[in-house]
Amino acid sequence: MKNRIRVMVVEDSAVVRELLCHIIGEDPRFEVVAAVDSAEAALANLDAVRPDVITLDIRLPGMNGLEATLQIMARRPTPIVVVSANVESDELNIAMNALRAGALTVVEKPVGVTDEDYGVIADDLRNQLAIMSQVKVLRQVRRRPLSFGPARDDEPAFAGPPPSPLIQPEVLGIVASTGGPNALSVLLGGLGADFPLPIIVVQHITPSFNEGFAAWLRDVVRLPVSVARDGDEVVPGQVHLPPADHHLRFSKGRLFLDRGPPVSNQRPSGTKLFASLAGELGNRAVGVLLTGMGNDGAEGLLAMRRAGAFTIVEDKSTAVIFGMPEAALRLGAAAETLPLPMIAARVREIVGDPI
Repeated sequence: MKNRIRVMVVEDSAVVRELLCHIIGEDPRFEVVAAVDSAEAALANLDAVRPDVITLDIRLPGMNGLEATLQIMARRPTPIVVVSANVESDELNIAMNALRAGALTVVEKPVGVTDEDYGVIADDLRNQLAIMSQVKVLRQVRRRPLSFGPARDDEPAFAGPPPSPLIQPEVLGIVASTGGPNALSVLLGGLGADFPLPIIVVQHITPSFNEGFAAWLRDVVRLPVSVARDGDEVVPGQVHLPPADHHLRFSKGRLFLDRGPPVSNQRPSGTKLFASLAGELGNRAVGVLLTGMGNDGAEGLLAMRRAGAFTIVEDKSTAVIFGMPEAALRLGAAAETLPLPMIAARVREIVGDPI
């Protein structure tokens, strides 16, 4: 079959490597062009087999998955899907750092065809490989004029009143999906340890990786990070995350959890968070929508803008996946569109605390 997606499998366990090849080979969209047991072997074969996407184990003999990601991105940039077990925090820490180094997403490693979650995990792996194979992992950041006012030419003519510079924001809400861990490390790191507002973050991630993601984020940013419990008060200068598989809402200075139906196929949902900020705070909030697939967060960000809040979406030039930001732009939900490295400084300016 022509135009099949070429996959390289990098996994040191012969049993898991065979299982991955079986899962991928069942789908006619794919062709496994190499299956190797080390990062060194992957690098040696990279130019010869020219994969469209790579599945990469993290704990490998010799060079680990993080160093392999760095080498692949330096030699022949290729979409990488990290396939990780979720039981050991040090392994997940390496996986998250691989995302910072250029890998696109992390998925759960299948353990066998008799496992009750095998079908779900296998489908997720195949779907992620198909989607990530289309991502251009090497992209040149370009500058573009900032987008102010109600809308661009390709947006609806009215989204809501412009944000007032006389209003002091009280909460920063951030939503991200694919590519989000690296984007969050850049944005939160740029806010600085003295950032004065509570920060509420929704990051779409496999539920079993949620606690490990929170632990990793604590290591890479200078702000305290906590996983919310129902009724927690928000704390200035602290990053609040939802627990796995729960929506997170803001009301009267507190965070509330619910297990309601997914929104835009997501739980937690960025739209749920943004809509609660719009309803509770009106123009006394800032919303930022970062890289991600689908359209979660777009409707909620529109509600924030219509309420007078300041809203920012990540520019296409830096977004790993432009789906969520593009959906927000189409609705007219963005007051500004900025490349990722510029967002932190702009947020601090908006809250009256420029660096």
